[in-house]
Amino acid sequence: MDFTGLPRGDFTLSNVTVPACLLGQAGDLVRTDISIVDGRIGPPQPITVDMAGAMVFPAFIDMHTHLDKGHIWGRAPNPDGSFMGALTTVGDDRRANWSAEDLRRRMTFSLRSAYAHGTRAIRTHLDSVPPQDDITWPVFRDLQADWAGRIDLQAACLIGCEGWTDDSGPFGHTADLVAATRGGVLGMVTYPVPDLRDRLRGFFAQATARGLDADFHVDESMDPAVETLRDIAEVAMEVAFQGKITVGHCCSLSAQDDARAMSTLDLVAKGGLQVVSLPMCNLYLQDRTPQGTSRTPRMRGITLVHEMKARGIPVAFASDNTRDPFYAYGDMDMLEVMREATRIGHLDHSADDWTHGFLKSPAASCGFDAPSLAPGSPADLVICKARTWTELFARPQADRIVLRDGERIDRTLPDYAELDDLMRI
Repeated sequence: MDFTGLPRGDFTLSNVTVPACLLGQAGDLVRTDISIVDGRIGPPQPITVDMAGAMVFPAFIDMHTHLDKGHIWGRAPNPDGSFMGALTTVGDDRRANWSAEDLRRRMTFSLRSAYAHGTRAIRTHLDSVPPQDDITWPVFRDLQADWAGRIDLQAACLIGCEGWTDDSGPFGHTADLVAATRGGVLGMVTYPVPDLRDRLRGFFAQATARGLDADFHVDESMDPAVETLRDIAEVAMEVAFQGKITVGHCCSLSAQDDARAMSTLDLVAKGGLQVVSLPMCNLYLQDRTPQGTSRTPRMRGITLVHEMKARGIPVAFASDNTRDPFYAYGDMDMLEVMREATRIGHLDHSADDWTHGFLKSPAASCGFDAPSLAPGSPADLVICKARTWTELFARPQADRIVLRDGERIDRTLPDYAELDDLMRI
């Protein structure tokens, strides 16, 4: 198959392979035609290109990232690969180096990578411990404007629950920054502190007063006693919170006995919470032993995505961190996330509609326009030579084509050397 011969203008991609769920059909993969008219999915056209079974997806949604942390590994590597090593190292680097210019360049680098790989919408978490909030949020707003029409951007603030305050304290100012930003989301990391439920009540009240949704980092631990997910679900129902609630990670569920974990999932379903799983980062951090020991990790950190799906809980997958102390690798590539999530979470030999976890589900959780192959939808497409799942996941699909509004984009990735001067800080 020769990918160099796609025409410009209006044409039909004939004989393409598409997950049936993206067409509202039952089953796994189907062969079909997709036509492009004036940059949108349209009726059949006289100019046709036989795609020989190439797989086609709408452009992806990456709903949990950390653009502000991205690409600091060169100057701030994790000393031992642990969660605490990551937390300490990022905090030190943030205080020393996160100027507006440093953030802008690193975040732009990540966005260029995501765009080249075929992502059209991103939610990022932004470290918002004062005074960083007053530096980072204006930069983010500038990037929203710069990338309009290419990548739709949202942001959630990120603080530890121990740093939460009511509106009379610093977090009130942070919440106002979030509310003043298009698509802003109120976010927090929850830990098992004694007064967590009171903090959650105050947090939900602040979100309600500002009309904001909520997005939590939750139970990123393999300690089965860590179960703040239950607190979030029960307090959200207690206060009748009306916004959307996203919970990410939820690793400790996989270490709990089944009865307790299923009881928590029943609460999550009843409370209407939505889950985003971050399998690559969790695989990197969880059950890692101290440097110098020789113990193979046993528990791999992925949350209970199959059990969630069985209860009707919306489940999405996302990139999380990129080349920073929380995850040394990654490239903002949702096809990589799909490939690794399938392997880590055994999504194969399972339901036929897991593709929604990288497209429809994150779009619904965040309120982004839903990626679609329906007539009238933007022709924002990712096209791979692979014709089957095994072909798709066996290789990184580095030669994929990305169309935006029906036009092939330049997929040249930014060179890491562009950031060398920042790494010498």
